[in-house]
Parts: sequence; C-alpha cells; structure tokens
Amino acid sequence: MIINRYDRSALHEAFGIGMSGIDGLGVGAGWGRVAPGRSSRSHRHDETECFVIVAGRGDLLVDGERHGVEPGTVAVFEPFESHVLENTGDTDLVFLTQYWRDAERALKSAVSSERGATGDRPVFVFSTPPTPNGDLHLGHLSGPYLGADAYVRFQRMNGARVWHLTGSDDYQSYVVSAGRKEGRGPAETAAHYSAEIAETLRLMDIPLDQYTVTSTSESYSEGLRAYFSGLVGSGSVVPAEGEALVDAETGGYLYEGDVSGGCPHCRAGTGGNICEECGEPNLVTDLTDPASARSGTAPGRATLRRYSLPLHEFRETVREHHRLGRVPARLRELAHRVFDRPRLDLPVTHPSPWGVPPAEDGVDGQVIWVWPEMSYGFLHGVEALGRRLGEPWRALEPQPDWKIVHFFGYDNSFYHGVLYPVLYKLAFPGWTPDIDYHVNEFYSLDGGKFSTSRRHAVWGKEVLGPDSVDAVRWFLSSTRPEGARTDFTHDAYEAALHDVLIGTWQKWLTGLGERVVEHYDGTAPDAGNWTPEHWAFLGRLGSRLAALTGSLRPDGFSLSRAAAELDGMVRDVVRFSAAERLVAGTADWHDETRTAVALELAAARLLASGAAPVMPRFAARLSAALDLPEPTTWPRTVELLAPGSKVRLASTVFFRPTA
Repeated sequence: MIINRYDRSALHEAFGIGMSGIDGLGVGAGWGRVAPGRSSRSHRHDETECFVIVAGRGDLLVDGERHGVEPGTVAVFEPFESHVLENTGDTDLVFLTQYWRDAERALKSAVSSERGATGDRPVFVFSTPPTPNGDLHLGHLSGPYLGADAYVRFQRMNGARVWHLTGSDDYQSYVVSAGRKEGRGPAETAAHYSAEIAETLRLMDIPLDQYTVTSTSESYSEGLRAYFSGLVGSGSVVPAEGEALVDAETGGYLYEGDVSGGCPHCRAGTGGNICEECGEPNLVTDLTDPASARSGTAPGRATLRRYSLPLHEFRETVREHHRLGRVPARLRELAHRVFDRPRLDLPVTHPSPWGVPPAEDGVDGQVIWVWPEMSYGFLHGVEALGRRLGEPWRALEPQPDWKIVHFFGYDNSFYHGVLYPVLYKLAFPGWTPDIDYHVNEFYSLDGGKFSTSRRHAVWGKEVLGPDSVDAVRWFLSSTRPEGARTDFTHDAYEAALHDVLIGTWQKWLTGLGERVVEHYDGTAPDAGNWTPEHWAFLGRLGSRLAALTGSLRPDGFSLSRAAAELDGMVRDVVRFSAAERLVAGTADWHDETRTAVALELAAARLLASGAAPVMPRFAARLSAALDLPEPTTWPRTVELLAPGSKVRLASTVFFRPTA
C-alpha cells in the first residue's frame, strides 16, 4: 500500500509553479500548487496527463480554449495539447497529476485532424502588409500572400471560422523615397501602388477579407495614438536621449533606406534598423562604414530625444510567448541572439513628415515608427473586419479566444516574433495572444535577390492571367523558400509547365477521359472485380491524402510539400494506369479493367479536392469535368466517382503553354 499526502514544504519550482513527486505508482505522478494570481508555464509533451483538482479554483487554458476548474474536476490532456493552469481565486489551487507514455496514443494525436483545430474560435490570418513603393513581384507572392491564401482555403474546407487580412503599409519611409524618385508625394505614391498591389493579388486569385489602407482607413490614426499612449502608460516606453545619424550635407535624419553600411552583427551589407541577412536589428549608429543614400557621403552624428523601449528587459516575456503557439526554430534562434545582447534600447519614434505623430508631447516632428505601428494595424484590421461582419471585435480590446496566424518573410521576423509580443504585453497586460508564425526565406531571381527598389523582379502582372494563374501558383508553391532560399528562373518555370503540368497531368487526364468515352460512353464505370494491385493502389491514394493533409495543417504547413504530394499523386496514378492498361483490351479482364478505370477516376476526384487550396481554378475545372460541384470540404477518405457520372476530361484543357 502507498499513501502520499500533499506537503507544501516539499514543493520545488517546476513549470513556473510548485511541484513535488510521488514515487511507486507505476506512472509519473506528483502534487502541484498554483499560488493565487499565478499560472503554470505553457508546455506540451508526448505523455498523456491527468489533473485532479483537490483545492482552489481556476482556469485551464488548453490549446487556446479556457475551461473552469474546481475541486473534483478531472482533466485528461492528450499528447501535445498545450496546457496552462491559472489560479483565479484567492487561495492555493492544489492538484494531483499523473502522466504516462503511450506511443500509439502519441502517434495518433500527432497525425489527428483535430490537432490544431480551432473549433468556433475566430482565426485571423495576416500576410505582412506590403509597402506601397512598387507593385508585387513573384518574390512577394511566393511567400506570405500565397502561403496565407492556401492556409485560409484549407482551413475553410475544414470548417474553421477564418479570414485573410492584409493591407497597404502606407507610412513606410520607403514610400517617401519612392515618391521622391518619381516626383510624387508620399500620399499619392502610396495610393497608386496600393491599388496596383490589390489588383495583383486579385490576379493571383488571392481574395482578401480585409484590406486596410492605413493612411485613409477610418479612425486608424486615432486608434494608433491611443495604442501608443497605452505603451507609454506602461512606463516602459519613455523619451530618451540617444545618438542618431544625419546627412552631412542637409542635416536630415537618417534611418532605414536612407542609410547603409555593414551589419554590426553579421558584417553583411545592410540598410538602417534591420539586417535582411541575419535578421537582427541595428540602431543605425552602430553600422560600420555608414553612408547616406541622400548624398552618398559619410553621415554626421547628433543627439536626439526619441521614445525608446528597453527591449533587453523582456527576454522572459518573449520566451513564454514562444512556448504558446507554432514558433519555428528560426525565430527562436533569432530571439536568442537578440537577447544575448547586454542592452537593446530600441527607438520607437523617428523624425519624419510622413506618419502618425504620438499624442504625447516632447518629440515634436516625430512619428510612431511604422514597425511598432504595424502591431496595432493588425488589431485595427480585426475591428474593421468585425464591423462588416457584425462582430463586436475591438482593436484596443483583444480577446483571449482570438487565434492569430502570421505569414511573413524572414527579414520581418524580429518585428513579428520578438518586438510585437512585447508591445502587446505592455499595451494589454491581461491578454495572452495565441499566435502561430509561418516564415519564408528569400526567393531569388536568376541567383539575385528580388528587389522592388532596384526593379530586379518578375512582376505578378507580367505572368498572371486566367490561363496561367494555377500554373504559377503550383510552381511558386513547389519552389517556395521554406527553411532555405530558393531561386526562380524562367527556364525552370517553363520546364515545369511543359513537362509536369501539361506533359504529365494534362496528358493523363485527357487520356483517361478518352478511354472513358471509348469504352464507357463518357460515363464513369462502376468498379468490378478487385485485384491485390487495386486495393494496394487505393491504400496508396489514402497515404497521399494523409501526407497532403499533413502538409496543409497548421502544425506542419508547407506548400512545397503540398505541391510535391499533388504531383506525387499524379505520378502514382500514371504508373498504375500504365501497368493496368496491359490487359485493358482483353475480354478476360473486363471486370478488373473497370475497377482500374474507377480507381483512376477516384484519383482524379481526390486531386480535384486536394488541389483546391493551391490551385483553385484547376480544382473547380477538374471537378466540373467529373460532374462534381466545386470542392468546398476537405476529403476525409478516397471515394470512387459515382457510376454514371458524366466525364468530360477529354474535352477539358487545364493548362496551356505560355503564349
């Protein structure tokens, strides 16, 4: 017999609370205590775990959903469910925990379609608002915008309440620079390119639920000032004297694109404030061999009073935030490097005639820096969307059930993954934002970086049209820079179009349609007798569906893997078809041939549904050619096409050569 009693004096710190162990039960076990007003750290593990609440009251936060607990409550956590126990009462919250490893249960949880499901929570998917200093090129489109669109399409097919939000980041300093070169003011420049960007997204078949134009959006400036005042009210964002760079000839303040030099951290060439190579911020004054872009001369130095944030004080805030959602190791490693610095006093206002000045006095002629501004802009977009949907969402009152998903390039990682969690903590101390991050690397063009300012790019409007958009989306997905930089070349795109999409996909679908017309009068046959090869192929399609689903789920999202699975599915069926056609013309194997053709049509049906997030026009056209409605739900299994369905594959053109 084993008797163990709760003993507060035996507790030690673990997971941010008091814990003690219980030996001899055959599974891991222990007592836990959460003090009033405190909570455990969010964590996930492969064990199944059970909490029994024995004293006190509080809330369990499990994968973003809140559940009240009291004495007598039993909660069982499946493997990999994030869980936090908060004490909302005024006495100790005491619980018993037991945990054990079950490899089969852990694997089932890892591949479950419920993993990452958001239920009825609103999901706001943001692609980084583009800077309106030029149109969108394929480097932009391959990253945040295509990624966010495919993510939203897949989530909607799985019943999620999800919306895609972005906008025009009008107050960027690069808009001023572009306008200066083109002989326009910043407002005119922003309006011109914002409209161009919106049109390119439309041509890319990326519909948006909210497109915020920051310089003209109703109540945007007032809301931003109120948000910034909240940061100042926290006591952490304060006016501070600091060194700045100025143009030696004009005395103009230099930051971002107005100055360049060597990164003080990785030594690569960089502009002011952020290094695109290593992702780390700089203070401009720490650039090596700086040069002014305005005059080409070495800049001078001046002392300036700006609002500043002592970011180095918030290492634990960021670390705790990174434990909550999907945060790639690339972001966590960047945060580690940033917080390894002894100090980082980050200016959050800058002298500029273009932008939103803070409501506070003491920094005349300065505006709220556009990057901290963007953290408010996301919330403003939610409120603007809510007004149209009749939802009571408020930018300055973010709710705990909001699920936020960010898509951005690595050069924006510091702002999204390090700075914004700190700003949200200061502005909204009671809000624990639940954010997933999806990061892409640079997409090169013929070995060189895509560049809007240098106009080294393939612009979206140059290649997008009704007949090409699906081919472009598939190719950009297949070569998307996920985890490593990739390169776009016209020759590679043309080869993929000719050899893969036309030479393999179109050829198979047309040939299948011709066989259905020739042997079954243009209608889908019913399956007949099955051979081991037939059910093995059915299983193979099921495996492809599982892999494709895994590549589009929130935890394992990868468009490059999704594109590879779609192509792999087609190549599987092409091999299967070639083998089965050896006996297709013999009377002895008529029933087996019917089964083979039915399985090919099942593969085409699966392809139509599975391609919908990546290639929506192709998916709709293929469904119509199979006598099916446009796919709106994600397939849970492989289904045969209903016998007698009209099959129009032979007369349907899915891809065309470049004109």
